[in-house]
Amino acid sequence: MRQSDRAGLLFALAGFCTLTIGDSIVKGIDGAWAPTAIAAWRYALGAIGLTALLVMKQGLQPLREIPQPGMQWLRGAGVGIATICFFASVWLMPLTEAIALVFTQPMFTAILAAIFLGEKLRWQTVAATLVAFVGVLIVLRPNFAAIGLGALLPLGAAFGMAILVTANRAVAGRGSALAMQSYVAIFATIILLVAMVVGHFSGFADLRVEWPAWHVAARMAIVAVTASVAHWLIYLGTERAGAATVAPMTYGQLIAASLIGYAFFDEVPDLTAMLGAALIIASGLWLWYQGRNRRGTKVPA
Repeated sequence: MRQSDRAGLLFALAGFCTLTIGDSIVKGIDGAWAPTAIAAWRYALGAIGLTALLVMKQGLQPLREIPQPGMQWLRGAGVGIATICFFASVWLMPLTEAIALVFTQPMFTAILAAIFLGEKLRWQTVAATLVAFVGVLIVLRPNFAAIGLGALLPLGAAFGMAILVTANRAVAGRGSALAMQSYVAIFATIILLVAMVVGHFSGFADLRVEWPAWHVAARMAIVAVTASVAHWLIYLGTERAGAATVAPMTYGQLIAASLIGYAFFDEVPDLTAMLGAALIIASGLWLWYQGRNRRGTKVPA
């Protein structure tokens, strides 16, 4: 393995594990603020920071000529769905199991890409999706019995991320990486602010927005910072080793989530649920491996 690949893998692993820090902070809030408000606040902070950085580096031109605005709205909607669903899910179920279910995203992405981008749905994808579905059923078994339909929220998060990834493919190469990150944060913020207002007046008590305690807003500021640092580390890893090489490092989140869940929330991983998580991860790794083979790249030793 080349030195740059090793560095890239380490950067990416550090980035994906850092994302789990933010997830654990959100879990610690545990219903102290509406999930729509938390998501809107998190992305509003990110949008301000990223947009300021974009203007400093590239001027106002990227904001004057946003490529494919309709697709940018779709990217923002995908992020919005994923964020609200995931934030709500970690309050209802163990962090490790919620993250494990979100790892069904590659299967959702493959299906959406086949439907909307015309990509071929190969037999390997179908097989991986079926295996992942079995894993999902295993993970959901105890959670569905305990919390009902709320156990499906991580799948909603996975579907939202799949929308984002599919839309990313559609706009690939239409702007710099920084511009694309800024666009998704800006459009996600607008959508999440609307969702927050609608939720507030919907009559659902859990979506009613009150003025938050100072520590809740401070925690979400930390989440925004750690998420930005995480994405920067992932970007550095991708730049050095390539997206296909660093992709499996995302599963480092599961290890980090297990350790954090055990240390701070007294969550002991259920062995049956871990079996389901293993099936989901194996499916994702299989799709990654097949994708690398199709591109004719060599799997690193």
